[in-house]
Amino acid sequence: MELAVLVVGEPAVPGVAVVGAAAPADALAAVRALRPQVVLVDADAGPAALHAVETLAAELPELPVVGTGTGPELVLDVVRAGATGYVLRSDPALVEVLRAAAAGGPAFGEGLAERALDAAARSVGGAVDAAPRLTERESEVLRLVVEGLTARQIATRLVLSPRTVENHIQRTLRKFDVPGRAALVRYAIEHGLA
Repeated sequence: MELAVLVVGEPAVPGVAVVGAAAPADALAAVRALRPQVVLVDADAGPAALHAVETLAAELPELPVVGTGTGPELVLDVVRAGATGYVLRSDPALVEVLRAAAAGGPAFGEGLAERALDAAARSVGGAVDAAPRLTERESEVLRLVVEGLTARQIATRLVLSPRTVENHIQRTLRKFDVPGRAALVRYAIEHGLA
């Protein structure tokens, strides 16, 4: 099944069914008209692109929005604006990242989640004091979720059962009061938690 993508800005997306393209100012209207599975926003388009991400995240929080650009320097800005993830335009895994976002998972190109976490930690001076406390194991699991690993992959790495990993993830979702893994990754990055 082809992935239906709305492109906001200029990036070319080989390998996916682009259902439409829109300028950042027209993103919300285009999404409502075309009903894509995921939106790819060209972060290099400047403040208008970040505003489009904010608007889409606020109006349609269930719709995955992935930022893209020529470099990694905008990853934290895009995630803070509400994007599900970020991928470099030249990344050969761009289509896989979009599919991960459409499936409700974290959607980052290689190394970009870590870069966003590092930038968030520097900008807030570490974890926010008001954030709920995680156990050491929950923190380990959260860090691996942010890296994009599945429960089975996390279980293998930490020598746990997949069910135990899922329990840790569910407890973490409840602690931070977020609806799913993509929102959990966004929350962790914004607050420098993983």
